[in-house]
Amino acid sequence: LITLGAGDGYRVGEMVLEALKARGQVAESERPPAHDPGVGEGVGIDGLADMLGVRFGDRLRRGELLAKHTVLGVGGPADLWLSVTTPEELIQAVMLARHHHVPFLLMGSGANVLVSDHGIRGLVVLNRCQRVVVDAGEPPRITVESGAILVSLARKVGRQGISGLEWAIGIPGTVGGAVVNNAGAHGSSIADSLVRAEVLTPGGRREWRPGGWFEYEYRGSRLKGQPAGGDVVLQAEFMLSYRSPDQIGNQMTLYDRRRKTRQPAGATIGSMFKNPPGDYAGRLIEEAGLKGSRVGGAEISPVHANFFVNRGTARAADFVALIDLAHDTVRDRFGIDMKLEIQKVGVWSD
Repeated sequence: LITLGAGDGYRVGEMVLEALKARGQVAESERPPAHDPGVGEGVGIDGLADMLGVRFGDRLRRGELLAKHTVLGVGGPADLWLSVTTPEELIQAVMLARHHHVPFLLMGSGANVLVSDHGIRGLVVLNRCQRVVVDAGEPPRITVESGAILVSLARKVGRQGISGLEWAIGIPGTVGGAVVNNAGAHGSSIADSLVRAEVLTPGGRREWRPGGWFEYEYRGSRLKGQPAGGDVVLQAEFMLSYRSPDQIGNQMTLYDRRRKTRQPAGATIGSMFKNPPGDYAGRLIEEAGLKGSRVGGAEISPVHANFFVNRGTARAADFVALIDLAHDTVRDRFGIDMKLEIQKVGVWSD
């Protein structure tokens, strides 16, 4: 088996041979002759399923319903679904998907995404890489794997007297998603403290990129909306500061109380639209008279109009109908073209 490519591309060949040996298709002393990629293991979704099944066993699932893995509680099945717990496993899954020309999507907490009722074609990788390393220097730095939950990270380092992530107390997403989307709240964001992040490039190389490389903007970066199969965030390094754990805890409590009084409880995706320059999406939707509007089981929250809530029976299509209603009504009344903050993923008719 011959594999071509820069970086760690050779690992695909090693993984394929390991899998073929485990299936009894190639003897230890044998090597298949040079051939196009895919020799012996099949190409496409079935070939990928074979390789992942050998490597990860029953962690690989077919037809997994994604509603079970999203904060909003909607979403159809994935062709293939896999949970990984280390960066090495994440890299193996991604490289095998690329090798088999199968699209892949990384999911963390299932926040900030609206998954189609028709599901997702290809491989969905649930990122559970959550190791945290603290460098208690001056100033302190932390290196965090991309599947770590942001709110849990903020609490963990806060108990150690490390400050700078208090704003994240109400954000349910992962570090990787936060790096891609420049997550933020209370006037702060990921861009404020990110020193660098390690990515897996489309060519299979692991590279550290400085914070400036991400070209951060309000709730966005150069990675947001990148073509399928692009850079994958593996881990990130943040520069923070020291503060009394009691002061940090008090600040988090204040933010948490404020969030609970201003945002709805229950199954909500978070802010649906980005705030347009000089205004607030929630105010515009409220002024358009849409607070409390419902389609099916989906509702524009009466508490905060930029939060859309699943009242228990919603489908993804219901949320899309509400998104279109809010967008078009605000555009027609105020001339403002609101942009989504969340991402629609999966198979959509439009």
